[in-house]
Formats: sequence, structure tokens, C-alpha cells
Amino acid sequence: MLKTWVRPARPEESECKQRLDAARDRLEALQLEVKAAGLPVLVLVEGWGAAGKGSMLGRIIQNIDPRFFTVTSMSAPTPEEERYPFLHRYVKAIPEAGKFAFLDSGWMDQVVKERLRGELEGQAYARRLQSVLRFEHQLTDNGYLVLKLFLQISRKEQKKRLEALAADPDTAWRVSENDRWQNKHYEECEDVFDDYLRATNLPGAPWYIIDAKEKKWCEVQMLETLCSAIDTARRNAALAVPLLQNTFPLVSMPKLAQVDLSQSLTDEEYDARRKALQKRLSVLHNRTYRKKVPVIIVYEGWDAAGKGGNIRRVTAALDPRGYQVNPIASPEPHEKARHYLWRFWTRLPKTGHIAIFDRSWYGRVMVERIEGFCTENDWQRAYNEINEFEAELADWGAVILKFWVHIDPATQLERFKSRQNTPEKQWKITDEDWRNREKWPAYEQAVDEMLQKTSTQKAPWHILPSNDKKYARVKALEIIVDTLEKALGN
Repeated sequence: MLKTWVRPARPEESECKQRLDAARDRLEALQLEVKAAGLPVLVLVEGWGAAGKGSMLGRIIQNIDPRFFTVTSMSAPTPEEERYPFLHRYVKAIPEAGKFAFLDSGWMDQVVKERLRGELEGQAYARRLQSVLRFEHQLTDNGYLVLKLFLQISRKEQKKRLEALAADPDTAWRVSENDRWQNKHYEECEDVFDDYLRATNLPGAPWYIIDAKEKKWCEVQMLETLCSAIDTARRNAALAVPLLQNTFPLVSMPKLAQVDLSQSLTDEEYDARRKALQKRLSVLHNRTYRKKVPVIIVYEGWDAAGKGGNIRRVTAALDPRGYQVNPIASPEPHEKARHYLWRFWTRLPKTGHIAIFDRSWYGRVMVERIEGFCTENDWQRAYNEINEFEAELADWGAVILKFWVHIDPATQLERFKSRQNTPEKQWKITDEDWRNREKWPAYEQAVDEMLQKTSTQKAPWHILPSNDKKYARVKALEIIVDTLEKALGN
């Protein structure tokens, strides 16, 4: 794209000023429409060193109410950030509905720098590009405007600016070794930039190359592009997103009605097997920390199926400094205002740690589907989005375990009544539990479809028969221990 790019003709000064004033006024008006429409706007500003990314952002945001935007300068990842998936810090930065988020450099800058340093080559580079493409299309599919701007200057112009910055003691700090290296190896960098721009030039999130040689003209282009993109996004907001075909290898799963719920253990069998498995799990937890392997355990299941008790038997074997249990309830307002996976990205474990989710992102294809909290297009699209999310985690190196804790309706009714009639357990039973029980057939259909469409080879489902809670607890421990043994080795 850079090599075939044709520099647009700069208008006369009077026209340039007229267009600049008009674009500023238009953006000032559009920010209110963005807020009213609940449109989240993510603006990624990339480009050459000394192209003026920071100064241009400073000019753009003057036209927006400070309450409606954030600006984040994405420098090199810190050692702490490197213990999370590549996309983690970028997902954290996405805006709430009705607000703007501006990134001064971002995932492109990190990818191309790693490639130029020889850290990303071949399949590793291809996987990274796939991560970027998934991230961007998931945002746009879920109603985000993703505007990607690349500020272009020539080698000669870049050198002139770097020399001017370096000559002034007050600005010399802005010239980095990477900027100097970039100018010296301009053609090599241009090749890498061009390859990246072509590979990530999505229909829903295209690249716009901005002529950044002159500041006023650069600002006009950026403002006009932003305003035009907002207008287009608002017109297209009501369009349904085409559903993508699943491309992930699936593991065959039985329907819930086919699961044998008769398995049970005596108290003696349960105590002996549980203690042995917890002892082994304690050893494996230390190994996950030593090998810096992240572990993600997801619990879904019927109300009163025994998820909490199952989780307690797992955590009893773990060092409390190395795990976190995330009880997932209805999203908070700031969570609901973002992509539905945002609140799970922000709860991921760092390398060597374990995150346990008591309910999870699968609410999208169960409760949100059944209760009408999202559109049919939303939950139908979510199967592939969830598979992509879990593939991203698996490719990062995470061990993913997903449990459906299963009981039959009669057992649930018995447990509901027990909770209702036992004062110290009454807090566990709510009117919502009874309402959900009335919708058992609809939920069972949704769960069957979920298991069939999201049990991938990288993140398969495990059904835990839990009419006998003791059996389910031991079974979960066995699966966790066996999976970690295979993943960690010695």
C-alpha cells in the first residue's frame, strides 16, 4: 500500500483553512451523535517516527469534550504486560459505548518492531496477523468503529525532523534509537510496513494513509476521515453481521439427555481419591508456576448443580497466591458498555497462575440468548467469536478446561427445596432460580448447541455428572490433574 500510494494534492491555503474549520465544527457536532447513538470509536494512529502522531492527536482531541475520550500512548510492553496475551493490553484500552479512545501507536507498532528485530518470523508472524484480524473484526462485528490511520512521510522529511528535534535540548529526548534506526533502514521498514498494511486492510477496518508532510493538511485529512467514518458507521449500525463459518476442529459431544447421571462414590472412595488427587494437584500447581504456564478453568452448569462445592475442592489444593476465582454475575454498567468479552479479557491470569471462572463468556449463548439480552445475530455470531477467543488463549500457551456440571430436573428440585427449607442456605436460592427452572427445555437446547459448537480440540468441554456431588468433584480433579500432567510434563 505504501509503495503504490499516491500523495494527494494539497489544496490552496484558503481552501485548506476552510476545510479545516468545517471539519472541526463537524467533529464537535458528531461527538454528541456518537454519545447518543452509543457508538464506541477506536482510533489507531500509526506511522513513521517523527511523523507527528502525538502532535496531531493533540489537535484532534481539542474538538471533543474531554469527558468523551481517552488517549493512550502504547509504548513497549512492560515485563508485567508480557505475562499476558499479546492482545491483552489493547483490549483493555477499547472505549465504552458512546466514547472515543485514541491510541498513539498500538498493535501494528508492536508487531512490526518485533518483526524488524527478527522476533516474529514465519508461522509466528502469521499467527500474530491472525490475532490482529480476529481482534479487529470482532470489534467491528460488535458495533465498534475502528479507524486506522498511518501517517506517511518520506525518508528525507523524517531525517530533517529528527535532526531538528535532536538539535533542541528541550525536544532531543523525543528522538529514540529506534527512530534513528528506522531512518537509516527506511526501505527495509517500508517493506515491513507495507506487508502489514496489506495483510490487515479489512473491509470493515481499512487503512487510511495520511500525507503528514505539512501539519495543517495532515489535520484536515485526519479530521475529514474521522468524520466520514463516523457518518458511515452510524448509517450501517442497524445492518446484521454475516455469520462466519466455523473453521476450528471440533470434539464430538453427547447431548445432555444422553449423559449417564447414575455414577456415585461411597464416602470412603470419595475421601481417598479426593485427597490423592488434591495432593497431586498441589504439586502440579507449583510446576505451572515454574514453567510459567497459565491455566484457565471454566465452570458452567445448572443452578444447584454443585459448581461452588466443586471449585472449593479444586482450590483447596492450590497455593492462594497463585489463583483467582472469578464469580461472574450480570455485567456492571462499564462492562456492559464494552465488547462482551472485555470483562473476561481483563480477568485472565498471568503466566504461571490459574484463573477459575464461576460462569463465564458462555452466558452470551445461554442466558443472554434465552432472556433476549442480545439479538439472535449476536448470539449466533458468538460461537465463532468464543472459539477465536479460546484459540487465542491456547496459542498463547494457556491450558483451558471447561466443565458443564450436569444434574437432572428432579435433583435440582430436591436441592432447591433443601435450600429453601434450610435457614443458613436460603441465600443460595432466588426467585430467578425458580424462573430459570421453568425454562429448562429452552436452556437444555441452548446448552446442547453450545457444547456441539464450542467443544474444540484446543478447548474441549467436559460434562460432569453431578447427581452425586462427590463423584463430580473427583471427576473434575481427575480431569484437571490428567490435563496438567500432559501439558506440563516433568
